[in-house]
Amino acid sequence: MSSVFYRSSLPYPVAVRAEGPYLWDSSGKRYLDGASGALVANIGQGRAEVAEAMAQAARTLAFVHGSQFSSPALENYSARLMKFLDFPGYRFWAVSGGSEATESAIKLARQYHAERGEAQRYRIITRRPSYHGASLGALAASGMGARRALYTPLMNEDAWPKLDRPDPHRDGAQDAEALRTLIASLGPETVAAFMAEPVVGASDAALAPASGYYERVAEICCESGVLFIADEVMSGMGRCGTPLALRQWSGVTPDIAVLGKGLAAGYAPLAGIAASDEVYRTVMDGSGAFRHGFTYAGHPVSVAAGAAVLEVLEGEHLVERSRELGARLLEGLRDLKTRHPQMLEVRGRGLMLGVVLGDPETGESYAAPGLAARIGKAAFQHGLIVYPGSGAADGVCGDHLLLGPALSLTEGQAGELLEKLDAALKVGE
Repeated sequence: MSSVFYRSSLPYPVAVRAEGPYLWDSSGKRYLDGASGALVANIGQGRAEVAEAMAQAARTLAFVHGSQFSSPALENYSARLMKFLDFPGYRFWAVSGGSEATESAIKLARQYHAERGEAQRYRIITRRPSYHGASLGALAASGMGARRALYTPLMNEDAWPKLDRPDPHRDGAQDAEALRTLIASLGPETVAAFMAEPVVGASDAALAPASGYYERVAEICCESGVLFIADEVMSGMGRCGTPLALRQWSGVTPDIAVLGKGLAAGYAPLAGIAASDEVYRTVMDGSGAFRHGFTYAGHPVSVAAGAAVLEVLEGEHLVERSRELGARLLEGLRDLKTRHPQMLEVRGRGLMLGVVLGDPETGESYAAPGLAARIGKAAFQHGLIVYPGSGAADGVCGDHLLLGPALSLTEGQAGELLEKLDAALKVGE
């Protein structure tokens, strides 16, 4: 009997090795990972140079506590990462995972306003649907009904107002005006921040607002004294074909960016936030410290992995590859859509791609969820890993598939992905 506390009662094959975008289980079966785990393994697995960088870091300095020391690994990586993201003057706060990073951004926004003498600003506006993490604060910020439902008694819902999803078919600037209306109804003096995924991930596969949306959002936040937090945990680090997905909206820059997943590409737990100089200085010139912390924040081995991953991203031009190969995969998905009527919509940016599933006769989601899960199971049986989800329509209904293969995927592997997905989609017909 296993001693593992599994995530569900489903049977789990045991993965024993991986190379590039492939994993093998203990029976010898090979899987093409079309979702990079949960859009994490961005450069593929088995990179010896990353493993060596981690080993060297562990031999040199395995751990220091962030309340006592910095480290050369953290200093060097932070500087290089801010340059890669084109964040001059920004500061990087390193943690272990996306949920920790979201919690850090929420707390930083709260403290920023308190240091400015506006402690009445406590509300964090987010969108429905959205997903910002599994910890209680990050989940409260999320607009994902099924994942929140059990824990809502533990949340002060007044602190987490939700904005409706953007419509990619509407005028983006006009669509964003809903944020101004909501801020006004709540009272701008009570709102600390607006947080959004530039390209939505797990809750509404690869949904992106129209042009003009984030430009207007940034203006509304600035006019209202509200911080704009971009959750780039999934969409950042080249996943969408640019270092940050948000920059595809006329170069908009957030006050705080939440980062994760692709930072260390699965080789080590690493996430964090990038905060503007204004936010950082306000906190440090106020109480002199960010009133927050985690034991493994800035872990030397993790940031060494991050630096090695960044070396691969830049050296192999994987951001550009994400943009180019993503466009070809999107065309391949459109071709599949002509043969599988339950594919209502395909969309995406770079190698963050989504398939909206539903009833071809009505063009709407099915009354009961489950299609995405069935297709995901069929894909797994065919040796393809995808990221199925539901709840995009109303928190329960609305099936979709999210695809996010490694940015290092080859043309041949992209073709294999489409072939296996084609076979899996037949289960829904």
